[in-house]
Amino acid sequence: MKQLSTKVTSNGHGQDSSYFLGWEEYEKNPYDEIKNPNGMIQMGLAENQLCFDLIESWLAKNQDAASLKRNGQSIFRELALFQDYHGMPEFKKAMAEFMEEIRGNRVTFDPKKIVLAAGSTSANETLMFCLAEPGDAFLLPTPYYPGFDRDLKWRTGAEIVPIHCSSSNGFQITESALQQAYQQAHKLDLKVKGVLVTNPSNPLGTALTRRELNLLVDFITSKNIHLISDEIYSGTMFGFEQFISVMDVLKDKKLENTEVSKRVHIVYSLSKDLGLPGFRVGAIYSNDEMIVSAATKMSSFGLVSSQTQYLLSALLSDKKFTSQYLEENQKRLRSRQKRLVSGLESSGITCLRSNAGLFCWVDMRHLLDTNTFEAELDLWKKIVYNVKLNISPGSSCHCTEPGWFRVCFANMSEDTLDMALERLKTFVESTDCGRMISRKSHERLKSLRKKTVSNWVFRVSWSDRVPDER
Repeated sequence: MKQLSTKVTSNGHGQDSSYFLGWEEYEKNPYDEIKNPNGMIQMGLAENQLCFDLIESWLAKNQDAASLKRNGQSIFRELALFQDYHGMPEFKKAMAEFMEEIRGNRVTFDPKKIVLAAGSTSANETLMFCLAEPGDAFLLPTPYYPGFDRDLKWRTGAEIVPIHCSSSNGFQITESALQQAYQQAHKLDLKVKGVLVTNPSNPLGTALTRRELNLLVDFITSKNIHLISDEIYSGTMFGFEQFISVMDVLKDKKLENTEVSKRVHIVYSLSKDLGLPGFRVGAIYSNDEMIVSAATKMSSFGLVSSQTQYLLSALLSDKKFTSQYLEENQKRLRSRQKRLVSGLESSGITCLRSNAGLFCWVDMRHLLDTNTFEAELDLWKKIVYNVKLNISPGSSCHCTEPGWFRVCFANMSEDTLDMALERLKTFVESTDCGRMISRKSHERLKSLRKKTVSNWVFRVSWSDRVPDER
């Protein structure tokens, strides 16, 4: 007799993806500066460990919150008992205000429209259950986070149809790509229920431009479908431009409190901005009361613990702390990203120009033996097994062009990052291509950065996003 269901024995979880296989290899031989200096360095995990000292300092100064007390009196029993799955009002209020602060207080969030979930994984899946029948499709721009194949499809039965984006314009979303994806879904006899984007993008490390957001809102308006904007990296903007949320666009287009606004939903989490993935705090924000009600019922399967809500409501309500944290987080991310980019450039490797996130989208096309995904996986295996760096190949993110890799930089110390870059440089210099470019790469990269030759093209290209001039 069959012991396990078809659901759990299918490969829909995506565990066989190179994205997850790299993690498995890391866990077998994790790097430690003292205990295992020859181990594998984890560069495939998008964690933000750069500002733990700020949070730890706050905890030390706020013993009541850290010790589950109120005005010096223990509230352990109160928090230990059953909590309504609607969530604590004071926490939802604090979350709403923190989301507003990240967006420069240009837009507002109603706490009553927030549904709490056990991380963004749970939040995204809950929205799929609410919006799609098994076999319905959502359109996603490529490259996209490998975990979406699990989060959006595995248990819900929903389908993903890719919106193919290209390095020729910095992987920006275009109207033609949207239309082609929509038409492809219909050729496959799939009903399109919406578009899902990550803003800022994982794995690109770039925020959507206002032009792209306007395009997306116009598209879902014309097709009468939904838009889910996963904005879990909104507080990781380290460029000098402001983060533009889909909420900004709705306000600018005077679409607030309209039927269109009811079809726009935001997913948020504290996993990336505050570096708290272990706390499992996610949220859905929707202007549609029916979605809020349905998602709240669904949230019974993934609640946020009451002690977590209590602690974080105190932390997020401290406006002086959140302001200082966001500013310092931005500075540290900017510094760390520059360190990675500079180190890669010393090896003749460049990245997509980024302004957000915990990773860079790295161009290693010149290191491929052939322009194929087979060659990409061969290169990935060499980097994982020989160089002992776990990075994520572009094919795991459904990139349409071989040779791109996601490399994380915020989940390790500077010394560990330097060690990783030194290993990679040694590997590149050992290759035929590495020896060929080592003499020329520095001068060419300097020329690129100074933009003295605007249309010059080199195999190791710096792909930039078209600047948003609006």
